[in-house]
Amino acid sequence: MNKTININLGGFFFHIDEIAYQKLKRYLESISRSLSDDPQGKNEIIADIEARISELLTEKITDARQVINEGDIDDIIKIMGQPEDYAGAEEEYNDASYSYKRNNSTGKKLFRDGDDKFLGGVAAGIAHYFDVDTIWIRLGLLALFFGAGFGVILYIILWILLPEAKTTAEKLQMEGEPVNIDNIEKKIREEFNNVSENVSEFANKASEKFKDGANEFSEKINQTFSGKPVKNNGLQDFINTIGKIILVLFKVIGKFIGVLLVFIAGAVILSLIIGGFSVGSLEFLNVNGEFLQYPPFFYDAVLPKWALTLAGFLLIGIPFLILFVLGLRILSSSIKKISKPTSLTLLGIWVIALLTMIFTGIEYGTSHVNDGQFVKKTSLNIIEKDTITLKMINDDEIYYIHNLRRSSRKYEVDIDGTPKAYSNDVSINVKRSNSDEGYIIVQKESAGKTRSSANKNAEKLEYKFEIVDNTIILDAYYLSNFKNMWKDEEINVTIYLPQSNTVYFDHSVKNFLNDVDNEGDIYDKDMANHHFIMTDTTLKCTDCTGNEKTI
Repeated sequence: MNKTININLGGFFFHIDEIAYQKLKRYLESISRSLSDDPQGKNEIIADIEARISELLTEKITDARQVINEGDIDDIIKIMGQPEDYAGAEEEYNDASYSYKRNNSTGKKLFRDGDDKFLGGVAAGIAHYFDVDTIWIRLGLLALFFGAGFGVILYIILWILLPEAKTTAEKLQMEGEPVNIDNIEKKIREEFNNVSENVSEFANKASEKFKDGANEFSEKINQTFSGKPVKNNGLQDFINTIGKIILVLFKVIGKFIGVLLVFIAGAVILSLIIGGFSVGSLEFLNVNGEFLQYPPFFYDAVLPKWALTLAGFLLIGIPFLILFVLGLRILSSSIKKISKPTSLTLLGIWVIALLTMIFTGIEYGTSHVNDGQFVKKTSLNIIEKDTITLKMINDDEIYYIHNLRRSSRKYEVDIDGTPKAYSNDVSINVKRSNSDEGYIIVQKESAGKTRSSANKNAEKLEYKFEIVDNTIILDAYYLSNFKNMWKDEEINVTIYLPQSNTVYFDHSVKNFLNDVDNEGDIYDKDMANHHFIMTDTTLKCTDCTGNEKTI
């Protein structure tokens, strides 16, 4: 049987047994003695500490008749911090005196923050350790979860390994603050103020609920005595409950939208940075070819590629930057919104980037408005009944293609240090000459802003062929200016033969023949490896077997 004492601690009344009272008294006296060198504000500090202890004891008491025992005081001291937590390493704990000296150690330790936790307080603790906002650590852990896949495992491991900062000394160490009585007092004051605000808010809400209930009760009494039927509020309560559930769902959906905005906007911005580096910066390192993929309007633009790259980056990046900040603000109210001067600056930059891209797009469109061509005629030194052989070759040193065929696709190649556009868009046709003379017509086609510039672009197309005895060796490709990479360009070669002359189509030309008229309507590809004589109207096969496909 223990003797109990009634005490007033922090303005609250408690029943406490004598042993617990003596222990609590010695604890407070030890703190009081530590303030003897600095008496200014001593009473206020002790009052705050007592208020904090009173609040912790109130949480423990579930019955007004409950007596505080020694174990309760031990729990309070554990939370508030043992005196040796504040003393230097050489100080020893003395249960009789609780004396200690001030410790100004600022060593920061890693704890879990139980006061600012979403799950276990790991992210908040790491944020305190590295002195960054908690939202960035949480986003990093989410990125590891969705990206690398081990974010959850890492979080669980840290949750297990890291201790939670429970005592005042541990919370100060977590935040990198010196563990001295001044900081202890400051920390206790902050926590007490937070609790007071919460209690005040709870009291206000309770008061409002009480008033609403009193009004509702008064209204029902009046309705009862006045003879009016009492309304059934069951439906109203149900509607209110549904409304609260919907409100919670909207909050959850809002957080989910915030996460989506952050990840999508972050991914786009990161892709733009990587893309901008590969397009704009790698060319300074002499990295080119197929590794760099420019948009079509980059090739024939007045502005340099780096300027267009920057404009494109800003045009897409600024809106996603706004979405990124918006997502962060949805997830954390501590993120400040973009200031008005910054918003106006970003808007101005974005408008300039938009006008730059519009100007470049219009310029690109006008460079394809007009079609032009350049035609060159070359005579063939052949006599009547001669046989002409058609062959096509490729320069494998410029660009190797295993299976040569006609294609409008262009490739970037390097010719003596100069970038060129390489293409196999070459078509071959054979027609009857209107005279006794045989000749070759090479027609080059290109595009430009004006008909004159289009004709000049066509003339500049590089295409060659040679005649060796009675064999015409045609190039299977042409080269163009690199800025014309996305222009529609092609080479049309037509051989005009007099009547009674024969042409042999080598296997190399089968994929380049383009709608060659012949008497048997044989497919172009099946004309290869056969002899055709020019009649008075068209070609006629002289060695076909009849197995050739026809139109």
